Amino acid sequence: MRKLIYSVVALLALWSCSDDDNVTAKPDTDITGEVTNVVQVNADLTVSLSTDKACYKPGETVTFTATGTIPADAKVRYRNGSEVVAEQAAGGQTWTWTAPGTDFTGYLVDVYRTAGDGSETVLGTIGVDVSSDWTRFPRYGFVATFDASKTADGVIEQEMAFLNRCHINGVQFQDWHNKHHWPLGGTREQPAEVYKDIANRDVYASVIKKYIDVQHAYGMKAMFYNLCFGALSDAAADGVKEEWYLFKDTKHGTKDSHDLPDSWKSDIFLVDPANKEWQQYIGDRNDDVYACFDFDGYQIDQLGDRGTLYTYDGGKANLQLGYESFVKAMKERHPSKRLVMNAVSNYGQYSIAQGDVDFLYTELWDTENKFSDLRDIIHDNSLYGRHGLQTVFAAYMNYAKADNQGEFNTPGVLLTDAVMFALGGSHLELGDHMLCKEYFPNSNLTMSQELRDAIVRYYDFMTAYQNLLRGGGEETEAGVSSTSDVKVAAWPPAIGNVTTFARQVDGRKVVHLLNFIDADNLSWRDMDGTMPEPRLVEGLPLRVKADTKVSKIWVATPDALGGAVQELPFKQAGGEVTFTLPSLKYWTMIVIE
Repeated sequence: MRKLIYSVVALLALWSCSDDDNVTAKPDTDITGEVTNVVQVNADLTVSLSTDKACYKPGETVTFTATGTIPADAKVRYRNGSEVVAEQAAGGQTWTWTAPGTDFTGYLVDVYRTAGDGSETVLGTIGVDVSSDWTRFPRYGFVATFDASKTADGVIEQEMAFLNRCHINGVQFQDWHNKHHWPLGGTREQPAEVYKDIANRDVYASVIKKYIDVQHAYGMKAMFYNLCFGALSDAAADGVKEEWYLFKDTKHGTKDSHDLPDSWKSDIFLVDPANKEWQQYIGDRNDDVYACFDFDGYQIDQLGDRGTLYTYDGGKANLQLGYESFVKAMKERHPSKRLVMNAVSNYGQYSIAQGDVDFLYTELWDTENKFSDLRDIIHDNSLYGRHGLQTVFAAYMNYAKADNQGEFNTPGVLLTDAVMFALGGSHLELGDHMLCKEYFPNSNLTMSQELRDAIVRYYDFMTAYQNLLRGGGEETEAGVSSTSDVKVAAWPPAIGNVTTFARQVDGRKVVHLLNFIDADNLSWRDMDGTMPEPRLVEGLPLRVKADTKVSKIWVATPDALGGAVQELPFKQAGGEVTFTLPSLKYWTMIVIE
């Protein structure tokens, strides 16, 4: 196993080597000063770790399982940031740990051993989320197919085991329902065992129930999907009144509708979400759902800006205020159930945030296709939610490529996740397959093993360092420069640059480096799957502004060492600290304490 010992000698050696797949930064001046806090870690992980749940309450028992050889002298270390909060002997392939009493905290757990010369070899890592409420740090997934194929032994268990390994703590059930205005198949008194969804696909009630049961066993929450204002063509027979609809004219002549393929059940006709009778009606239908399925809440959908619409009496409809009214009405019906509402292209997000939603959910489209748009939306959402609501992006990768069968482009997915996570957001992308289209059952693109492995590390990283990534703080000037030939520049991203973004969090400066050196465009969508793999940058000399005394600098990256902490030697003088970054692939986080 190759050991990377980050001493001055080793770093100078890194500066002097190069190959076709990486960039070795060449400094103009030497970084001098005392070398302290030298970290010695192994570059290859040989042990895979898993936990029995996606998240834990304070004081709950965490059970770990290891796959791979664990030496008899191996230890397990539990860190919050760089602080070691507990340590124990590994003690075999399975062991337990009592989660600390501090709520809403992320930990990185690593299995390691110490050699005779004092160097450490990290064998495996995993993130752990200790949070009593999943919506504090939502990691949202989905399921979208409920037919007979899901009744086969082990299918649901295998799908949910992967989501659990990625710490997914909430799952959206897409296209599970019978009709938008009558979501339950059958009636509360006589629920249907098999019915058709909007696309005339079979839905098995037993499959829905099994998904919920397996998710609950992992500590995940199950959210049922439905529009806030949808009715099918037969809605009148089910009690939906003409006076509830939205119209394109003042004389209630033409209903607003969302057209669907002829082979589907019906187009969707829109009702006024602010109409009190409609709210009562759909609330009753949701009562039926909750009576038959153990869902934890309602994922509410909309259809974006519909232009000028009118109510039955000819008045102009205000959809944005209607969303707020609808959310509040649903919360009043079921105060203990969770509510999330989609803001298509962030339409109506301010009003939604004034309702009683548990986090903010933004579906991104081409009008928000730039990496820079991600930061702007997170910033705006934070203001809308009075800095108390997280942002989850529904963002469909490789959208044009997904018109045909194939694989996701790993570099495109990882760069987008790196940016989203570094900015403090989360990405709805993982489910019974990986998401590529707004029609969630579309599974044209599959994940390569390389991407699956990398995604696990990225979700470990987001979970372990959630307090630094999603725990608040204020944006601040990164103040980063380099004496090398690698161009380091402040946000927003630019092709050919390493882009920096920084926050001040609990007295620590957290600086993110994002690698756009080889990017072929600045759209997170990577529409055709052309984003190239970035070259690895090693031994990058950096200077960071630091007006107060620095006690420690450490880095971590999901791209190497399983996200393990690497403490760095540094020198502070003249209002700045100087040090050498070990590596940058897609994303490396620097923490200055």
